[in-house]
Amino acid sequence: MYIIETRNLTHVYRGKIKALDNINFTAKPGERIALIGANGAGKSTLFKHFNGILKPTSGEILIKGEPISKKSILDVRRTVGVVFQDPDDQIFAPTVKQDVAFGPMNLGLSEEIIEKRVREALETVRLTGFEERAPHHLSTGEKKKVAIAGILAMQPEVLVLDEPTAGLDPGGAVRLIRLINEMNRYLGITTIVATHEVDIVPLLADRVCIMSSGRIIGDGTPQEIFSTDELIKKTHLRLPIVAQLMEMLQDEGIPVNVRFTLEEARDELLKVVK
Repeated sequence: MYIIETRNLTHVYRGKIKALDNINFTAKPGERIALIGANGAGKSTLFKHFNGILKPTSGEILIKGEPISKKSILDVRRTVGVVFQDPDDQIFAPTVKQDVAFGPMNLGLSEEIIEKRVREALETVRLTGFEERAPHHLSTGEKKKVAIAGILAMQPEVLVLDEPTAGLDPGGAVRLIRLINEMNRYLGITTIVATHEVDIVPLLADRVCIMSSGRIIGDGTPQEIFSTDELIKKTHLRLPIVAQLMEMLQDEGIPVNVRFTLEEARDELLKVVK
């Protein structure tokens, strides 16, 4: 069974602007999915439907096979956690501990369980010791981790992240990518990432959906998507830097296959050298 499914999902803003146009999207438990496209392609609008922040103009969204309704909305938001691009839109409490505890408190959990969830969530994002810190005094990377911890404390089955590496320096981006993959690998959380930064896509996803003008126009592995020149040109994106390098080597007559991550490129080049 799909954990998320949209059927002919359409969303129109103010009765005029069609942000989503007949979207059919599915996510299975444990998948790592990247949703890519230029700014304005509809990625953020689609994400906001996954846990009921927005309601469709037409079509429907099913979570674990059940349509989102007023009766199910609490369970939906417990299942699907969304981390916004700007953590300041999500963090509001005076201390890190209070912010992370907010979700579990609203579930009516006991103080003991809340304490346990907060502790475990902060351990997962490596912010143990930050409990009494003021979140708005933290770095952008630390704020993003607080926002993620607040979602993790709800024990979601799906974690949706909108432009997770935006505003981070290269080191912070690498650490966040590693954290997202660890949550998928060790906690079994389905991860769905929206981004237009193509270089991080092969690091975060086994499946890529490409969006343009409110539609999904491609769905496949990173290799399948980035090997389709028409899709990349249509969405005004580019190949990941590693793939560009491999193509340049091919043009020089070096018999390599195009790869998309540094590790894959290293292994491919070692084959040629040997």
